[in-house]
Amino acid sequence: TNILHRSSSLWGPLKELWETVDGAVLRRQPESVHLLDLQLKKHKAHFLSLFRNPPKSAEQREKVRKASTEGIAIQGQQGSRLLPEQLLKEAFILSDLFDIGELAALELLLAGEHQQPHFPGLTRGLVAVLLYWDGKLCVANSLRTLIQSRHGKTFTLDLSGELVALTTRFTDELMNQGLTKRILTLVSEINVTREFERLQKARGLGDEKHRKEVSDLIRESQQALADSLFSWTCQSPLSKDDTLALIGHLETVTAQADGSLDSMNMSLVMALLYCLDVSFVEQGTEDRDDLLQALPLLTERQYVSVVHSRLMDGQPWKLPGLQAVCRLAWALSLRVLSQLPQGGALVEFTEADEALADQALLGDVFLFMKEGMLGCESFAQEEFYVRRLHSLITDFLALMPMKVKQLRNRADEDARLVHMSLQMDSELPSSLRKDLDHLMILIGEFYSKDSFGLELGLEFWCPTESLQHTSLQGSYLGMALQRPPHKQVVLSKFVRQMGDLLPSTLYISYLRMLKGLANGPQCAHYCFSLLKTNGATHSDNIQGVSGSPVSWEHFFHSLMLYHENLRRDFPNPDAAQYRHPPLRGITQRELDGLTSFFQLLTTIITWSENARLALCEHPQWTPVVVMLGLLQCSVPPVLKAEVLHCLAAFGKSPEIAASLWQSLEYTQILQTVRAPGQRQAAGIEVELNEIESSCEEYPLTRGFCHLISTLVESSLPINLGAGLRVPGFQPYLNFLRNSVFLPFPTRAYRRPAEKWEVADAVLEVFHKLLRDYEPQPSDFVQEMVELQGEQVPAHKPPGHSIMFHLLNDSPMLALCLSLLEEGVRQLDTYAPFPGKKLLESAVLHCLRLLDLALQKEVVFMDLLRESQASLLVSPLEQLLQGVSPQTRRADHIVNIARYLYHSSSNPEAAFQSAKILRHIANYPNIQNRLVGDFTHDQTVSDKLMAGFVECLDNEEAEEGAEKGDDSDLQKKVARIRHETQIHILNLLITSLELKTPNLALYLLGYEVKKPVSSTNLQDPGVLGCPRSCLHAILSLLQRGTEKRSGPVLTQQAPHLAELCYQVIYQLCACPDTSGPTMRYLRTSQDFLFSHLQHLPFILPSEYIPIAALSQMSWLMKTAAIELRVTSLNRQRSHTQRLVNLLLDDQFNLSKSVSGFLHFDTVSKVRRKLLSVLDAIDFSQDMPELLQLDFFERTQIEQVISNCEHVNEQGHTVCNVKLLHRVLVAEVNALQGMAAIGQRPLLMEEVNSILQQVVERNRVRRSLSAKRHALRSWRSLVETLLTACPADLIPADDRQLIIRDLLLDLHDKVLSEDAAGELMPIVAGAVFTLTAHLSQSVLSEQQQGVGLEASSGFASIANSALHLILRKLLDFILCTGGGYQRLRAHLYGSLLYYLQIAQKPEEPDTLQAAGKAMWERLTAPEDGFSKLQRENLAIIESYGKALMEVVCRDACDGHEISRMLALAVLDRILSIDRQNQWLVYVCNSGYLRSLVESLRQDDAALQTLLTPQPPLLKPLYIYESKMALLTRVAKTGQGAVELLRCGLVAQLIECQVFDMVPDSDAHRVMRDPSGFIPSPMDRYRQILLPTLRLFQVILTSTTMNHQQGAAQILQWLIVHADTIQSLLRCQELSMGVLQELSLLTGIISKTALPGALEMGGEVNSAALLEFQGHINRFQRLCLSLLGRLAGSERERLLKQAEIAAPGDSADRREEMEVAMQQVCANIMEYCQTLLLQSSTQAQFSICLFSPSGSEPAGRDGGRADLSSTLPSVAYSRAPSLGLVMYLLKNSAADFFRFHQSHRQSLGKLQSLDQLPPEELKELCQGLVSGPGGVEKISSVQRSLLAKRRLVQLINNRAKLLALCSYVIETCLFVLWRHLEYYLLHCTPTDPKDSLLPGASLYRSRLTDDSFGGLQGSGSRGLGLSRVSQQDLDVLKSDMAAGFGEALQRKLLEVEGLYSQVRSRYTFIQALVRRIRGLLRQPKS
Repeated sequence: TNILHRSSSLWGPLKELWETVDGAVLRRQPESVHLLDLQLKKHKAHFLSLFRNPPKSAEQREKVRKASTEGIAIQGQQGSRLLPEQLLKEAFILSDLFDIGELAALELLLAGEHQQPHFPGLTRGLVAVLLYWDGKLCVANSLRTLIQSRHGKTFTLDLSGELVALTTRFTDELMNQGLTKRILTLVSEINVTREFERLQKARGLGDEKHRKEVSDLIRESQQALADSLFSWTCQSPLSKDDTLALIGHLETVTAQADGSLDSMNMSLVMALLYCLDVSFVEQGTEDRDDLLQALPLLTERQYVSVVHSRLMDGQPWKLPGLQAVCRLAWALSLRVLSQLPQGGALVEFTEADEALADQALLGDVFLFMKEGMLGCESFAQEEFYVRRLHSLITDFLALMPMKVKQLRNRADEDARLVHMSLQMDSELPSSLRKDLDHLMILIGEFYSKDSFGLELGLEFWCPTESLQHTSLQGSYLGMALQRPPHKQVVLSKFVRQMGDLLPSTLYISYLRMLKGLANGPQCAHYCFSLLKTNGATHSDNIQGVSGSPVSWEHFFHSLMLYHENLRRDFPNPDAAQYRHPPLRGITQRELDGLTSFFQLLTTIITWSENARLALCEHPQWTPVVVMLGLLQCSVPPVLKAEVLHCLAAFGKSPEIAASLWQSLEYTQILQTVRAPGQRQAAGIEVELNEIESSCEEYPLTRGFCHLISTLVESSLPINLGAGLRVPGFQPYLNFLRNSVFLPFPTRAYRRPAEKWEVADAVLEVFHKLLRDYEPQPSDFVQEMVELQGEQVPAHKPPGHSIMFHLLNDSPMLALCLSLLEEGVRQLDTYAPFPGKKLLESAVLHCLRLLDLALQKEVVFMDLLRESQASLLVSPLEQLLQGVSPQTRRADHIVNIARYLYHSSSNPEAAFQSAKILRHIANYPNIQNRLVGDFTHDQTVSDKLMAGFVECLDNEEAEEGAEKGDDSDLQKKVARIRHETQIHILNLLITSLELKTPNLALYLLGYEVKKPVSSTNLQDPGVLGCPRSCLHAILSLLQRGTEKRSGPVLTQQAPHLAELCYQVIYQLCACPDTSGPTMRYLRTSQDFLFSHLQHLPFILPSEYIPIAALSQMSWLMKTAAIELRVTSLNRQRSHTQRLVNLLLDDQFNLSKSVSGFLHFDTVSKVRRKLLSVLDAIDFSQDMPELLQLDFFERTQIEQVISNCEHVNEQGHTVCNVKLLHRVLVAEVNALQGMAAIGQRPLLMEEVNSILQQVVERNRVRRSLSAKRHALRSWRSLVETLLTACPADLIPADDRQLIIRDLLLDLHDKVLSEDAAGELMPIVAGAVFTLTAHLSQSVLSEQQQGVGLEASSGFASIANSALHLILRKLLDFILCTGGGYQRLRAHLYGSLLYYLQIAQKPEEPDTLQAAGKAMWERLTAPEDGFSKLQRENLAIIESYGKALMEVVCRDACDGHEISRMLALAVLDRILSIDRQNQWLVYVCNSGYLRSLVESLRQDDAALQTLLTPQPPLLKPLYIYESKMALLTRVAKTGQGAVELLRCGLVAQLIECQVFDMVPDSDAHRVMRDPSGFIPSPMDRYRQILLPTLRLFQVILTSTTMNHQQGAAQILQWLIVHADTIQSLLRCQELSMGVLQELSLLTGIISKTALPGALEMGGEVNSAALLEFQGHINRFQRLCLSLLGRLAGSERERLLKQAEIAAPGDSADRREEMEVAMQQVCANIMEYCQTLLLQSSTQAQFSICLFSPSGSEPAGRDGGRADLSSTLPSVAYSRAPSLGLVMYLLKNSAADFFRFHQSHRQSLGKLQSLDQLPPEELKELCQGLVSGPGGVEKISSVQRSLLAKRRLVQLINNRAKLLALCSYVIETCLFVLWRHLEYYLLHCTPTDPKDSLLPGASLYRSRLTDDSFGGLQGSGSRGLGLSRVSQQDLDVLKSDMAAGFGEALQRKLLEVEGLYSQVRSRYTFIQALVRRIRGLLRQPKS
């Protein structure tokens, strides 16, 4: 086509093809067969024309040329796109370079441009080159994998039949179309050197890495093609022509420089060998006959004939050895065929097998097999190569025994010739053939490499005796009765016979063969036995024929002789000639023999522990002693090295190791003790410095390191060398460090690789020592030991010494670091060099050392600090910031990080590097510097970033189940790569928590030089943005999100996915990174939507779902942030999309992401949020208790808890390794025989304890994962309901959603096995959900919707509400005794729930009384009361159980739970019409308990009144209690019960009421936030509830009113001082008025003359005192009336407006209500006093003086009250004018209030027509904050306005009631007084002192102004005299005041108000009487 593909057709589709093939065949993904079928049909042409490129054409060239002017169409983009000229030039170059079509070249370049971010540092052209070859490789790999999946004779992949049929059909077709020849052509055509020359010319090669990658791709493609052919021949035969073509190709093959084949040709050789292979015939598998049918060797005579003639008579090949191998293989196949029944027909060919074999032998077949084939590096990596060669060797020995015999005879013959020529000193004969020699060496070499652990050498051993041995398993063991196969018998005979009468020329080869055949645990055992049985009895005469020379007897005997001999020559160490020891001892031939023997011995004892122990303990041979002896003699270093290796093999057994240490020390191989007079050093140190250095070869040193390394692993001797020197390992460590390690870089090496061998060997020892070192406190105390009578300091453990050197700027650390630098420099060249593997290994040891040091340094430094020793150390992470001497820069950490760049070739080093960086990342101060170091040099910075990204991107990483399975190298590497990713992610997570700039920000691509929030994240490649770790993490997570199965990573690597999600969450949660991250995720990735749609993640069952829960947790937390942010930014569509995704319960398939089903249908599905909740399993299996027989359980539990620590994730877990150490130490400490016998049982118990602890850790992790998931779920739900705009979820949906969530949550938490640990979170969620439900229902009702609906109360049906209530109560009950704090949430929920049925405030229209009683009784029940009744019924159905729980919580426990429980009780009591709860509370003693607890509260409340209160909790609890008691007191029954419980008595004893704070003193201490009230306010919060409670009691106890009143009066009297000071208060603030309104209310009902008689027996003194108090209350009240009714009133109201101008209207209203209330109370008091004193006016007392003057002038001018009253006479009693004044004012107020009430009512009825301004004004009072009104919606606004209006109306109604009451009482008091003064009072003359006036005057002194005590003799408030004049003035003033206008007003009040309230003509009657009194003529 003429459209360009986005991803080039030469690469993209091919990559996809390979992924499909790989997925179907190797990874066995489900549903893959179908996909594979599609891909194969699509790409068939690619396979048929393998590697052929699309041809060039003039037309295409033209099209491409015009692309810069006319443009060109690109797939997936609209219109055509103009391409730059430069791009087209590059396309033509590419087209010529690879000879591909111009359009294809252009596509390739564009793909290169697109993929460029994945290849930092390369241009698009260079990337295109990689893609070109990668495409080729994908085809080749696919071909190989398809062929491997075929069914055949050699191996099987266990795939489904369907898949095998598909691939077999497809590959057969390819084969028929000439695949073999195409492959052979390609293999010979493709040539790396030639390709590189072409690329070089076209500048198509980049840096070293690019060159290496290109050459690897080319080689791998070639190799994959060759392997395809090999895999084919393994399974199915080739046709005749194809076989000949293959032979033809092999004829031309040449070898590499070292004589070996390269791996590609190796595959082809093996392909041919498998072609000619018939060995499967013997295996007797079930499908053998089918396979024989398909074998052309048997079915096609022609085939055999052609191949035979080609191999028999063909030309000599370029590699004669290769020809010989093919001939031998053919000869053996012919021999097998001749033994088959079908082989008779092929006699003419099979006869020739001998001749062929001879030809092969002449071609040195065995030599070529050893050098050409075993020498090839890929040989040992392919199991089927090894098996084929094994069958070739064994078939030769088994099928051609005569040939083998000939070889042996020939060798014997040659040996005689050699012997003779040696005797006669003549030339060696030239005709010597070494075939048997080669064969033995081949066998030795071949079997000594066993990389697959196949132990094929077993076939050479035939068990002679029945080996009933436990440690040996395998073929034919323990079944000697069953006859072994013939082949095995023949082979074992071969081994034994070759050893009989062995000619000396073959001696070494035979030993080497045995060494190969002893390789493996069983083989070694057989070989050991063979050597044991070969030796006859011991004979002194070694020349005697007694024993075979190949036997232990012979070997060790000879060794002892050597030792004897050489020891005699052992020179005196001080003699000068020691420098050049006389080497007369051993000839070269003996040396080779000894070397071979030691190697054989080493192999056997390495594999077989039995052999090790048997030889070591042999009394005559004493091999260890002899070998150590040899080490002291002058023997060549090479031999000594072999001896050391051999000793190391012995040292593998711990029991031998311990004694070996002692012998080593004793023989002073390394001189640790100097003799007193000795001048020079001796031992290995000398050999290293003198001999090895001059030879430039170091076998001995390497051997020594190896020995120490092995011994250190078995045991570390503490008291080595005790008595002669300071005991311990130190001298050895010093030697290794100072003589081996530190000088190694400066020594000369003949073999360059040996340099790294030495380094690797010594570093390995250091690594082991440090690995096993645990810092102990004793390491830091200087201990002394006694040595030859004096005290010397002891040595520290070696690990301590290494730690010390690594924590100082020591040469050792410097060398490690420079080694790391050297390593990374060498790796950066990408070139092979000698010793590369060993250098990598040495580097790895260095990295491990640093890692261990970082791990252990914390404990080390802590112990050091505690011990106060004088060691100086620096933390390693600081030392790593030092300056490197090589580069003069601080680049150590950068060097370590650069290993990540080589993760593909060195996964292990990258892993260690990531680990070290992660340790360092914990230190915030270092991070800052690191960012500088990492970004300092741009090229290094790019490389580092690329390294991190490459590690994260790694496709091959796999999450391993357990660390145990390292047998499979590929799996191990995959696991290491996975752990590297984990470490890098953890590093990011740790860093993100630190301050900026940090490493994570740099690695994730944020700005480090500018503010982080200014970052603009882009897709990689956009605006030159490199691919960062964030891109890598996202691409890891995004894989598979477009498919139905969801993100692949969550399934394949759950832990990794969890960390990825966590990083993303952290980026979104951190304020700096949040903006850029969320923008990027939202716009270019649509990340959250694409992941949330796959929730919940359910992992396959083998995983514990911990990881899945954590993944979902982080994802949900991120989603919650996103919802909040998009809501705040008003990005409505984003929010809507996510909300719908999470909450929809309709599923529209046509819109679904994966359009698998194409038809429109809407089905109910579970809401996403609910299905996530389903995925959290609330049950948790707890580990059962430990069953212990030996250990004490409590102690074990103690030990376990001591081993616990908090891990990185914040879980408390037990450190199992530490626990294991502790327990094992405990077991080891046991002494005595019994303990030893019990040891296995003890260890078993230790094991069970450890398993239990592992299980406990798992349970803890699981629980905390569930908690985390639930919390995240809850925060997501809460965000959805609170943060998102309310109108996104319509009210009815909202209620249904909340209903579903609530019911599901309850169902889960109420199931039997729900874990208690999850309940608190659920309770919290229930609380918020109920709150939202209540809010939603209430707002729906306020809008007036749903009330009329018959279904129920609101959108949510009543039945659903009842269900919720039942579940809520179940939840409360199921929490039982514990979990009190948790119940607090549930009580909160219950309160919210009950609020739903609470009727909203109705406006008081003052018309209510108009309705007849009957109407009200018969009115239908409204929704509220119905729901309330049903709620109550449900609550009561729970009976006592529920009451018990709530009451118990109300009485004690946690403060908040108590408050809420009290509130719940209050709420239920308020709706409980039957009083069942009240009865329970009273009868069960809870009420008494509550009442009595008030005494305890007293002390706490007193502390609250200090200027700086501790906690306000006691206050809140007290308020809640009082509220509940007040609720109880509202019923008569309850009030009586309270009095019976002694409530008042308790309150009388509370002293807190007397502690009135000083109001002004504490202004300074005000809490600035205004949250903590001032001390005065706090006092009021204590006093007012009590006063309210009293008031309610007084109102409720009408029947027993007197009893309550008396008790309360007592309270008043006990606290009289306080109360009187309150009544006298000067500053009448709002608070004071509230106090006064309650106080006067109580006083008016209690402080009455009659109250005292109720008090029972009171003695007269007390009575007098009480009387005094009551009088004082009375006086104070009246003077208060004077203040409030008088002129202070206006002033106070003004003051209120000034104090709070903002909400002045509210303030003023409150003040008015309070003042009116006080006036009403006092007037009521006056009325009661008057009525109680007497029913008739003439005997009643006087409260007001007979003065009619009003307090202030009518002009409204403020005059002081006192100035208007007569000065002396009436100073104690207010004037009657005050009552008149009050009457007038109240009448005026009444009309004002009435007017405003009517206006508000009018507004309420026409709310919709109100202008917006007015609405705003109405809302202002209810919305706090400036601009608050602007933000709310219009619907909300009208709701608020409505609420405000109702408030206003009801307030006015209250004021009206008070006013009318004041008017009525005023009239009554006026009438009573006037009646007395004007009708009954006799005026006195001042002079007449005997008249009652005098006694009146005196009575004031005795304060008995109440008439009750002295009959009616004294009147009123001690008025001293009333003259006639006073009375006249009074009458005229009153007449003037009580004018027509006032009377009319009063009557109007009655008309407007009282008639409605049905107190009909009270005012009218009083007005009439007063008028009558004032009009009567003077008497």
